[in-house]
Amino acid sequence: MPNYSISSLRKLATCNKELKELFMEVIKDFDCTIICGYRTKEQQEEAYQSGNSQVHYPHGHHNKKPSYAVDAAPYPIDWNDRDRFHLFAGYVLGIASQMGTKIRWGGDWDSDKELKDNKFDDLVHFELV
Repeated sequence: MPNYSISSLRKLATCNKELKELFMEVIKDFDCTIICGYRTKEQQEEAYQSGNSQVHYPHGHHNKKPSYAVDAAPYPIDWNDRDRFHLFAGYVLGIASQMGTKIRWGGDWDSDKELKDNKFDDLVHFELV
């Protein structure tokens, strides 16, 4: 059974209870890593400047305490394997649905299950709705 690193657990601990519960369920069957939970002003602005976010602080779901967003990726991370990110997101969305947790994924912002209409891909981003 996969498990989180200490670093991933620390980042997940900054998240809302529902996200923590969801990703503790996800790790039982899908090895993954937590990249980011809560973001400080500096971290959010860095994410914005690098193109990894489209919003300034404090307007991101990562900027709430506890965080209403988490960035998570299948482990080990291969940034070039989009199919694996899609598979992982489908798994996370399925577990969330079973748990009754409403989330949005950064690969399908409008949640219409059509990925080609997405104008900004953030394949590691999951947020509470």
